[in-house]
Amino acid sequence: MPHAFKVGDHVRWNSEAGHVSGRIVKVHTRDTGYKGHMRRCSPDDPQYEIQSDRTDHVAMHKGTALKKIR
Repeated sequence: MPHAFKVGDHVRWNSEAGHVSGRIVKVHTRDTGYKGHMRRCSPDDPQYEIQSDRTDHVAMHKGTALKKIR
């Protein structure tokens, strides 16, 4: 199954601080540890590692939380 997003895509998501935008730097398709927690990922339900445009912050989200932007 093709991923909804790929590395380099510019996306936006909602965080505690409001809307944030960034670029996808990695697509995870297998379970992975991230910031001390196990993230459940699969080829059918990947999670995306995203580098914020404004800060050095890196976040990980499911595709359902992301919206592709120009």
